[in-house]
Amino acid sequence: MNWLYLLMSGVLEIGFTTCMRFAKGWQDIGWFIGLLFCLVASIGLVQLATRTIPLGTAYAIWTALGTAGTVLFGMVVFHEPVSIMRLVFIAGIVCCVIGLKLCGS
Repeated sequence: MNWLYLLMSGVLEIGFTTCMRFAKGWQDIGWFIGLLFCLVASIGLVQLATRTIPLGTAYAIWTALGTAGTVLFGMVVFHEPVSIMRLVFIAGIVCCVIGLKLCGS
């Protein structure tokens, strides 16, 4: 169950960054509320996940999911630049996190 919490927290990080793109302070209260919800829920879920998953591993996976997911989401939804090098570096992040998991936890 803790791995599911960690996965959900990574997805909420993507929600947080997406809301952050649209929130302009109190002007767009819906996006700001979404930003706060995703942020608090993401941190809460990663905290639950660290009850059984080592902190370093959980944090690495959480940030990698948020980073890679946000970049890919931006490419697909916001038509941000897609290049071979961006995809290679995203794959590098994913491979490093998988390697960390395989080496110890």
